[in-house]
Amino acid sequence: MKVIRRKLAREKAWGLSHSDGVIEIDERLKGRKLLEILIHEAMHILNPEMQENEVIRQSKALTKLLWREGYRWTDNDQSQPLQ
Repeated sequence: MKVIRRKLAREKAWGLSHSDGVIEIDERLKGRKLLEILIHEAMHILNPEMQENEVIRQSKALTKLLWREGYRWTDNDQSQPLQ
C-alpha cells in the first residue's frame, strides 16, 4: 500500500482507498484521527468485500486499542471524534 497526503475537501472525505493499493489521506489530519482513517482505508483495500459499517466498527476498535497501548504519530490531539 502507498499513502498519499493531500487536501480532500472537494471529495468531502478524510480518506480514500483505491483498488491499486493507494490510500489518500487528508493532509490536515493528525493524531488519533489520522490513525483511525489510515486503518479504515487500509481495511477497505485488504477486505474489499467488507461492508462499510463493519469497516467502521473494526477500524474504531483497532484505533482505540492501539491508542490505549501508546501508539502516537506526533501529537495527542483528540479534538475530532472517531466515526
